Amino acid sequence: MNKPINEKMQPSGDWKVTMNPDDIYKNPMSIAWTFKYIMSGDKVEDLYKRAKQNQWDSDDLLPWDTQVDPSKPLINDRSDMYHRMPFFSKLSKSQQETFTAHSTAQLLSQFLHGEQGALMTAACVTHSVPDATAKLYAATQTMDEARHVEVYAKYCDKIAIVYPMSLMLKSLIDATLKSDRYEKVMIGMNMIVEGLALGAFNNMYRTTQCELLKKLTFNVMRDESRHVSFGHAYLGPVIAKLHKDEVEDLAEFAFQAVNILTRGATAGTIASQIDPGFLSVLDNSGIDHKDFFKGLQEAQDLGITQELPPGQIHSVKDLMMPALARVGLLTPTVRTKYAEAGIPIFDDPRILQAMEGGDPIPA
Repeated sequence: MNKPINEKMQPSGDWKVTMNPDDIYKNPMSIAWTFKYIMSGDKVEDLYKRAKQNQWDSDDLLPWDTQVDPSKPLINDRSDMYHRMPFFSKLSKSQQETFTAHSTAQLLSQFLHGEQGALMTAACVTHSVPDATAKLYAATQTMDEARHVEVYAKYCDKIAIVYPMSLMLKSLIDATLKSDRYEKVMIGMNMIVEGLALGAFNNMYRTTQCELLKKLTFNVMRDESRHVSFGHAYLGPVIAKLHKDEVEDLAEFAFQAVNILTRGATAGTIASQIDPGFLSVLDNSGIDHKDFFKGLQEAQDLGITQELPPGQIHSVKDLMMPALARVGLLTPTVRTKYAEAGIPIFDDPRILQAMEGGDPIPA
């Protein structure tokens, strides 16, 4: 790369992440005291013990002196659809490097923003869940998420730019934070957002070529596996005792959250790329929007798609839907709604259960 990394990463135009007044709002969640300081003796207590034992300090554990050049692929080219597009090979070397740097920054920025959302939701569960053991566990998750924000902020600083939060991710986390009961917060975060994150982290770990990012991702992923387990271990018995109308309300909330995630786009479609942040990646790389999407369509017509290689997992199919199924949130009523929305139902829990062990899926 001919230019310094920071110069290469400087975007065109007036670019900054600003606070939107709509990003400050009141949460209707109740606050629940509990005066029964008795540990549950179940899987939630086991998760709490694991969380205490597996706390880690990124200053000591991660090799922060690693040099990161974002213009060189941080993710294996073979797993990146963009690098396999005929259109991409026609770009100049400078454009290829700039696009690689900015598209990577845009992806990692979503990890950073998502972790802040997880930090806020975990804190929300801590003060609203009525069970003593669950409160203690949620507090450990809050600490985990704080650490994740810290490490992704540090890593994004190395690649010199933070892109705005994607509209889809912002809508999903806002809907979770604005919900009116802790069960919905846990569904939105521990089952859906954390399922999305756990799948993405597994795939990043399998494909990254950066030593620092690989080690960072592994440790974050180990934390996330506990967070996903918490959703099942605590909510499963709670939901089983609720009135059927309350279950339907929670199932409807889960459906709406999944629908936000999948609406208008499926993996590998052109529509999935149309987000203001990604369009800014194209602008900062000097790539015409129409030319890019024409090239993307050409690649898809040639059978070049974002297929997941061995060892990678699909977050919705392998993690989210099985998580909702095993706690009873795929009721006959919402199954009809999933079908009408064109969202396939998956309820095979094997990959989910393997991921909850804390290790990447074997290649």
